[in-house]
Amino acid sequence: MNKANEDKMLLQNQPWERERLIIARLSSLNYRTGELGSYLHNIACGVSELIGVDWTVVTFCQEGFETILASSLEMAEDAPRVYALHGRLIATVIQIGSTLAVEDAVANPEYGRPAPGYRAYLGIPLQTSEGQVFGTVCSFHRQSRKFTPQEIQIVELFAERAATAIDHYHLYQQQCQFNQILEAEVEKRTAELRAAQAKLVEQERLAAIGEFAAMIVHEIRNPLTTMIMGLKYFQKTILAKPAQERLSLALGEAGRLENLLSEILLYAKPQVLHLCELDVNEFIHELLLSMCEMPEARSRHIEFTPASSTIKILGDKDKLKQVFINIVRNACEAVSAGDIVKWKVDSSAADKVLINVWNGGEPISPEVLCKLTQPFFSTKPSGTGLGLAITKRIVNAHSGELSIESDTATGTIVSVQLPVVVLKNH
Repeated sequence: MNKANEDKMLLQNQPWERERLIIARLSSLNYRTGELGSYLHNIACGVSELIGVDWTVVTFCQEGFETILASSLEMAEDAPRVYALHGRLIATVIQIGSTLAVEDAVANPEYGRPAPGYRAYLGIPLQTSEGQVFGTVCSFHRQSRKFTPQEIQIVELFAERAATAIDHYHLYQQQCQFNQILEAEVEKRTAELRAAQAKLVEQERLAAIGEFAAMIVHEIRNPLTTMIMGLKYFQKTILAKPAQERLSLALGEAGRLENLLSEILLYAKPQVLHLCELDVNEFIHELLLSMCEMPEARSRHIEFTPASSTIKILGDKDKLKQVFINIVRNACEAVSAGDIVKWKVDSSAADKVLINVWNGGEPISPEVLCKLTQPFFSTKPSGTGLGLAITKRIVNAHSGELSIESDTATGTIVSVQLPVVVLKNH
């Protein structure tokens, strides 16, 4: 006689032994959130042993399908675990929401089909605390048999434990998902706060630099102006050729220093924008006419590709002119006479416009590329290193982004991304 039959005889003959076995089995159940499958397996095995049936499963039912969560019998790896509820005994339990005991389901098919090879059936619904049915504990027996009220009570007791465990597990999963969303939101907000703090610190730093730079530029410019006036006075006198050359060199260096002071002041002081609505295509067409007269642009071909639709932005017209004059001048300087510089407006994004300036000159190395917008970094012998730094500050003041890409395959592309305020199709 096997242990299941022994337990069944003890349960039938000695009520106190029934209670002891039930309590022992319930006490052995130790549920933790991460061990739901093992816990439900113990419930299925416990039910099969205590009421002496051939097979017990715990199922989760949703949208007309049942999923076997645990089984008292070992199931093959390739055996299906999801079944349609239609026409089956489990569907009846889900529908009526109460216990269903069928002595012989083959002889009484009105309740639904049992699992193949089984006749007797006992199904207990799993319910939430609000009474919503979401699954079952189902017991099958190969021979027809009756289920006593005591046996039904035992299975209902185990079904309560299973329902509580599954409900808690789903609550735990929801809590984990909520925690993940909350953590992601906290990380996002933290990043935004750090960015805002960094921006504030940068603004304060630039304001301090601006005040200091304005003071220094003022202190240097006044004596410099006097020096330039004195040097220009000597231009009116008759000098030997070596003296004229030295005078010309001194005036050139003085002029370069004056330009440097102007750019330092321009970079350091806060960017105050005078915004107006600009049609991007019209703005660039107008700018292109004067830009072609720049010495750097002569003998170069600037090809402009406008957007296919009318794109409007809010911008400071004079400062944006300064941005694109600087970018296009650099592009023209990077190519030889007769070469092409391409200027294109990309309006594929709904909320922003991308203005690209391309040249096919020598690619910029990654070591240099990352430093191009840093103040006082220049690859030109006579450059101040403030052109692109000022350009970036103006673009950032417009809530835009400046990016530079360069490689041997595509050449160099400088992109200015600006927010769109009005977007209309022709």
